Amino acid sequence: MRIISGKYKSKRLTAPKKLPVRPTTDMAKEGLFNILNNRFYLDEINVLDLFAGTGNISFEFGSRGCPEIVAVDSYAGCVQYISKISKELELPINPIKSDVFKYLERSKQQAHIIFADPPYNFEDSLFFKLVDLVMVNKLLEASGVLIVEHSDQTNLSSHSKFTEQRKYGGSIFSFFESEE
Repeated sequence: MRIISGKYKSKRLTAPKKLPVRPTTDMAKEGLFNILNNRFYLDEINVLDLFAGTGNISFEFGSRGCPEIVAVDSYAGCVQYISKISKELELPINPIKSDVFKYLERSKQQAHIIFADPPYNFEDSLFFKLVDLVMVNKLLEASGVLIVEHSDQTNLSSHSKFTEQRKYGGSIFSFFESEE
């Protein structure tokens, strides 16, 4: 895994092999961040990274200057790894060990970008529950975006807050926005 741009461009990170993760590919990350760089000033926004895993996406945001990043994962090993690397690199990442759904139910903190990379074998109902929790609890800032990464076996375009999707290899990013 490597950071593809920003302060730590080309920095390689080696996560412990025992972590139950599937990091977003460099090709998919590059495509995603090209989109986000055209929509946001990344050094002026806050980010919520759900199902953070190795922290791959959080580290990318941090390297690009995001001042506040919250990374949520239920696996203690992932949270420990994110904490270790964010301290080493002095990145503003707050790792939280929590079930993502429980976190979304109780959180009141809004974010400009919410990125979610749940397991690809999630049932469609869980993907929709994730989007609904973000929208109902008003966790997106005005003009914010929720991005859900999933496989091409999942189609989220029927959700009322869906705006677009982008495909990079076997990964798809579905984008959701609130009306506010």
